[in-house]
Amino acid sequence: MNTQSDTMRRYYQWQAAVYDATRWTFLLGRSEILRHLPISNSAEQSLLEVGCGTGHNLRRLARRHPKLRLTGVDVSPDMLARAAKATQRYSRRVLLFERAYGADATFHLSQPPDFVLFSYALTMFNPGWEEAIERAWADLPVGGRLAVVDFHDTPSGAFRWWMSKNHVRMEGHLLPFLRAKFETEFQAVRPAWLGGLWRYFLWVGRKVE
Repeated sequence: MNTQSDTMRRYYQWQAAVYDATRWTFLLGRSEILRHLPISNSAEQSLLEVGCGTGHNLRRLARRHPKLRLTGVDVSPDMLARAAKATQRYSRRVLLFERAYGADATFHLSQPPDFVLFSYALTMFNPGWEEAIERAWADLPVGGRLAVVDFHDTPSGAFRWWMSKNHVRMEGHLLPFLRAKFETEFQAVRPAWLGGLWRYFLWVGRKVE
């Protein structure tokens, strides 16, 4: 039976080799979202990145926050192999797992993380984005933060169709669900380059009672 995880494994089997060289041109806001996380450098905290890919964010976080413990989860072994190389210097604080993340996932955390990060991942969870957000809410303690940077929407039907062929859904569907589950602390929706062919968003929310 073909699953969403199988689709992603096949897609990134050949994309992994060129991902870092090509994606920087349109995965906008990745550095900024990390700056909006209230991570302490004086206390030990933990962060889980779902769909960690090649380890781009994990490496930056590990370098910037020496007391932060990091866990990366991805379904693609090819992407995780690159993440392992990218974070090798910080291997004592970075754990990587080849797992799905959602309602039926076999992946379980040993303790609740202080932060969960989705960076250009949720728009590719089709189906499964609702379950992934629900799982993040369940994994976080009260007061924990969820951070998301991702594609938002596009006025172009042709571009929306092309992105769907690359397994990306761009229908503005994520923000309403996120705001309903968490207390919003930061939100921005911004036009991308090329005259605003699409918009992306950055969002941080806190889990409340």
